[in-house]
Amino acid sequence: MIIGVPKEIKNNENRVALTPAGAQELLKAGHTVYVQSTAGLGSGFEDAEYETAGASILPTIEEVYEIAEMIMKVKEPIEPEYKLIKENQLVFTYFHFASYEPLTKAMIESKAICLAYETVEKPDRSLPLLVPMSEVAGRMAIQEGAKYLEKPLKGRGILLGGVPGVRPAKVLVLGGGVVGTNAAKIAAGMGADVTIMDINLPRLRYLDDVMPANVNTFMSNEYNIRELIGTHDLIVGAVLIPGAKAPHLITKDMLKDMRPGTVLVDVAVDQGGCIETCKPTTHQDPTYVIDDVLHYCVANMPGAVPYTSTLALTNATLPYALQLANKGWQKACKENEELKLGLNIINGEIVYKAVGEAFNLEYTSVENFLN
Repeated sequence: MIIGVPKEIKNNENRVALTPAGAQELLKAGHTVYVQSTAGLGSGFEDAEYETAGASILPTIEEVYEIAEMIMKVKEPIEPEYKLIKENQLVFTYFHFASYEPLTKAMIESKAICLAYETVEKPDRSLPLLVPMSEVAGRMAIQEGAKYLEKPLKGRGILLGGVPGVRPAKVLVLGGGVVGTNAAKIAAGMGADVTIMDINLPRLRYLDDVMPANVNTFMSNEYNIRELIGTHDLIVGAVLIPGAKAPHLITKDMLKDMRPGTVLVDVAVDQGGCIETCKPTTHQDPTYVIDDVLHYCVANMPGAVPYTSTLALTNATLPYALQLANKGWQKACKENEELKLGLNIINGEIVYKAVGEAFNLEYTSVENFLN
């Protein structure tokens, strides 16, 4: 198979979909890999490293899309890329369709095969291609939250871990999944007073067992959330429903109950956000203030630490990319239920139910394309 790796063109997105080591593994399996010039530079990988691994370098994004049978990306295609995607071309990337209708309609129009990292799902309901970026984003949420709590950046002016004789900051984490667990772990390590909320009681029991003493667990419901938001300094939204729009756990009217300078970090913003007042921002302009509450809603947080993120992402995606390249997408998805769940749009038809429901669009069974 001919695999193309374009340079990411989303604002301040420095990750790349494939490391030189990943390219070498695909080449060893008999495939051809084309990488756009400087695609890996933001993550610390020179063109020469890809060439040493056996990949070919192409100067423009147009040439990569034109030649490739499978496109490997990190972020969803943005408007300048829509017209480059061809019928029957396999695009393997994060899509987050349910949060953005224009992208969904553009991919339907392209008649490409859209296989989304974020909906590839294991039998235990875990999301193996979302996990590495969720780990990065969860840890970064605290790193960024701690920074924006500083007064010059419009935060409350509180040190996350406090000092002897002074209470630490209070951190509220909404969601006990991969993002929430990693956020709570880092916040606890920095000495904050942490509360993690979830609707899953067995998960709360598990977290109660494994987390340090400065992490408390609390059942998530609207009453409990309203009770806590007025006393917490940093609130992290870490709720995900695979492939679907995130529910609004914090609504606009709740902001008036928060103290001025409270910081909100919505990690779920690329799935529509679990904080109603959050809208996607960029690393260039990451925050805004509503009702004296600071919002940090960068939709590609791991893009700020591209070296770590690219290595973590390739570790997870490469085994699946090899299956797709070795067998073709139809055979690979027929034989591997995890990959089959990654299929969102095929030849102009939505095949992932949650995406159809998000925009009230018709949904077709994926089996129609695999049998």
